[in-house]
Amino acid sequence: MGWTFPGLSRAQEKRITNDLGMDFILVKPGSFMMGSPENELHRDKNEVLHKMKIVKPFYLQSTEVTVKQWKAVIGKKIFSRKKGTDNMPVVQVSFYDCQNFIKKLNKMNKGVYRLPTEAEWEYACRAGTITAYSWGNSIDCSKAMYGNNRQKRTECIQHFKSMGFESNQAAPVKSFAPNPWGFYDMHGNVWEWCSDPYYEYTKHKDNTGFDLIKTDPRIKRGGSWYKYGWYCRSANRAYAHPGAKFKTTGFRLVLEAD
Repeated sequence: MGWTFPGLSRAQEKRITNDLGMDFILVKPGSFMMGSPENELHRDKNEVLHKMKIVKPFYLQSTEVTVKQWKAVIGKKIFSRKKGTDNMPVVQVSFYDCQNFIKKLNKMNKGVYRLPTEAEWEYACRAGTITAYSWGNSIDCSKAMYGNNRQKRTECIQHFKSMGFESNQAAPVKSFAPNPWGFYDMHGNVWEWCSDPYYEYTKHKDNTGFDLIKTDPRIKRGGSWYKYGWYCRSANRAYAHPGAKFKTTGFRLVLEAD
């Protein structure tokens, strides 16, 4: 069943929850500085600071897609390999798996869904902030899920254990405070696929601008439970082959506003 709003366009609704329990928050158009300043700690050279404009409103899912939501769309038989409780983010999904999920969901006439672009993702992650994270310039274990790996990064394991979370995996969605616009786990928990191919930013020699060089891998954003806290910075960019499946990677969706 689709939605109807008598006398209203959908873009006037601030929040929409579909009958699969997927919650979406309206993101209004605006401009922001995408990337990071050169003095940001742990900055990478591919985070060239530049102005971006979001020209159309869109709804972004307030959480990562959960195991329960994945199961409701894909079905139990195909779902069997996806481990975790209902409110855990679904992981080990490739970019192609996400597209298949979206295709099936769109056929259910519950709206028009897609992955966010990289610019939309960072715009919503920053939520009007200009700091390294939406809460400030430093991170600790109370703010987001990272450093929860017994083999690689252990600094948050004891803290998360005290919260009832297991090591070597993500936390249930909404386990940490949302950002100023109400989005959960934009920092940490699991990497999130975006729709864009990975673009390298290459500065002109005369510093008059930069070129974009398109590559085959797809963008992932947000950091994860697996490694460093600084991977969770708003500007941090990662990428992977679109067919790759990782225990550290999931996704959230955009619902088109119009």
